[in-house]
Amino acid sequence: MARELASENVRMIADPAPLGLAAFALTTFLLSLFNAGLLPVAGEPIVFGVALAYGGVAQVLAGMWEFRRGNVFGATAFTSYGAFWISFWAFVTFYAADIPDATDRETAVGWYLIGWGLFTLVLWVASLQTTAALALLFTLLAVTFFLLGFGDVAHNDGLTTIGGYLGLLTAAVAWYACLAGVSASTFGRAVLPNPPLYKL
Repeated sequence: MARELASENVRMIADPAPLGLAAFALTTFLLSLFNAGLLPVAGEPIVFGVALAYGGVAQVLAGMWEFRRGNVFGATAFTSYGAFWISFWAFVTFYAADIPDATDRETAVGWYLIGWGLFTLVLWVASLQTTAALALLFTLLAVTFFLLGFGDVAHNDGLTTIGGYLGLLTAAVAWYACLAGVSASTFGRAVLPNPPLYKL
C-alpha cells in the first residue's frame, strides 16, 4: 500500500523536462548571439544573471524533480547542465581575473568546453533511446561544445563564430522539445511530432 501511494505521488509531479529545456534554450540562445558575433561583446554581462538564475538554478531544480520521477537521464542531464551554467557564471564573476594572461584564459576555457563536449557525447549515446528531438539536441550540443572549445584552444575566431550559430540552432531545437512537452500537457495529446526512438 505504501509503494502504491508513493507511486501515485510521483505521478502527481508535473513533468519538469519542459522547464529544464526552456532554461537551457534561453541561456544558450543569449550566449550564442555573442559567440556568433551578432551582438557586441560589451553586452555579454546580460548572459550572466540568466546563466545563474534560469540556466543554472532552474535547471538544477528540474533535475532534482526528474530524480523524484525516476528519470535517470533527465536528472543527470538537467542537473549537470544547470551546474555548467552556474560554474560558467562563477568563473566569469569570481575567477577569470585570476588568469591575467588573456591567451592562457582562453585556452583554459577551451579545455573546459571540450570537457563538457566529452560529457555531452556520453549523454548523446543515451539520448539515442529517448526521442528524436532530444537525440538531435545532444548531437548539436556536442558539436557546439567542441567547436567553441577548439576555437578557444586554437584561438580561432572562425570556429567560435560557427559554434555560436550552431548554438542558436541547438537552442531552437531545445525550445521545440520544450513546446512539444508543454503543448502535450495543455492540449492533452501530442501536438508537435517528437517520436520516441526506442520504438523505431
